[in-house]
Amino acid sequence: MNKKLKYGTITGILALMAFFITSCDDDLNVTPQDNISEEDLLKNPDNAVQLVNGVYSKMLSFNMYSFPWIGITSITSDDADKGSTPSDTGTDKHKMDNLTFEASDVSFNEVWKGRYDGIYRANNALYYLEQFQIDESLKARLVGEVKFLRAFWYFDLVRCFGGVPLVVGNIDLNDNETINNQVLTRATKEEVYAQIEADLDEAIAILPSKTEYSPNDLGRATRGAAQALKAKVHLYQQEWDLAYSLAGDVMMSGQYDLMENYADVWREVGENMQESVFEVQATLTNGLIQYTDVQGPRGTPDLGWGFNTPSLNLTNSYEEGDLRKEATILFVPSTLWDGFEAPTTWNNPRYNYKAYQSSIAEPWNGNKAETAKNLRLLKYSDVLLIRAEAAFKIGMVSEAEDIINQLRLRAGLGEISGITLQQIYNERRWEMAMEHERWFDLVRTGQAQTAMAADGKTFIPGTHEVFPIPEPQITASGGRLIQNNGY
Repeated sequence: MNKKLKYGTITGILALMAFFITSCDDDLNVTPQDNISEEDLLKNPDNAVQLVNGVYSKMLSFNMYSFPWIGITSITSDDADKGSTPSDTGTDKHKMDNLTFEASDVSFNEVWKGRYDGIYRANNALYYLEQFQIDESLKARLVGEVKFLRAFWYFDLVRCFGGVPLVVGNIDLNDNETINNQVLTRATKEEVYAQIEADLDEAIAILPSKTEYSPNDLGRATRGAAQALKAKVHLYQQEWDLAYSLAGDVMMSGQYDLMENYADVWREVGENMQESVFEVQATLTNGLIQYTDVQGPRGTPDLGWGFNTPSLNLTNSYEEGDLRKEATILFVPSTLWDGFEAPTTWNNPRYNYKAYQSSIAEPWNGNKAETAKNLRLLKYSDVLLIRAEAAFKIGMVSEAEDIINQLRLRAGLGEISGITLQQIYNERRWEMAMEHERWFDLVRTGQAQTAMAADGKTFIPGTHEVFPIPEPQITASGGRLIQNNGY
């Protein structure tokens, strides 16, 4: 199939930009090119595109969606267990599994740093895009893409930590007042959400639809992706009318649909297809760092580290005949979809099937640590579930029921009538299982304490709704960053 957009590496335009930036992270600290003036550089639209590609490329990093993110979004939940071996803690993943995590645990700091690295790149890109002397429509589109990405990363941060420092521009390193008030001080949760919404409003107004992009640009941020993310942002704030309306905009756009086979959504054949709203684009030469490796089956033959294994709680929760169960959980032993035999010599009885990278039927160069497997961040089924939940909340129960039955029929189940909110929550769990949503869904819907207790874990109300602010960040701020309650 036609492979997807390549983000590329941060060279060329970002190399030169780094020369003009007073401070930059290690990825941007490269030698500038000598034979091009800044004026000429800013007239070339290819350079502007490459600048934005450098923002996208952050999504491939280990500290963005790999082991730390897997730990705090999935292993914490009742969908997953730590996995691997009893003696292999994954540094702090046993504490995620047991809900005994602390501010000093490395996973929180990595997730924090990964998002702020991305935000830093986004802010620099926006600063320089304004200076490019290129076609205004291209410039506007690139600005929309970057603001979408910045909104996505702030959404991750506010879901994890509540209010966080809100930095949306370049900071003069000599401006101690601004640094203290913005970089080293937490904004409120409400202020962060307001900025996310502002970025997404601008992105929605500017970005093209999915089919308006050329094939070479497949995978870039779209109007539909910005609408879908904003619908989810409103859902988290219990703004039901707005969530309902925006999810409806995506549904009525004609750009998206469900794939016939649920199991195909997370395989290569499902990449950037009709159910894809936004996903991380990975290639064999510029792959997703250790997402599949961390979760691959451990033992003989060795396919990975064996972490983040589907729990018995999740396994036993499915209705009989639900096709999503076999598509989500890799059972040992079994014959996998590509014909590979899952042997009893693997350490765990279950693995995350959605993270499985086939070395037989999909692009493969033998590098488990950097695969060409895309990571789905927004799916059309998620949009349908947002619409259904919001519809139920505003009294449009029959529409909620119709949407849920659409998903159930694809899953091989019968239709239901007289739908309840709990049934919508259950369908969301099964449809989105092992996709880093369950923990956040439990917290935002008020189910976390009960669900964790049923899974043998103690959720502490008033504390565990958010994770601790990473201790190294508090230290670096000179104590200006205030810790969350209970940590």
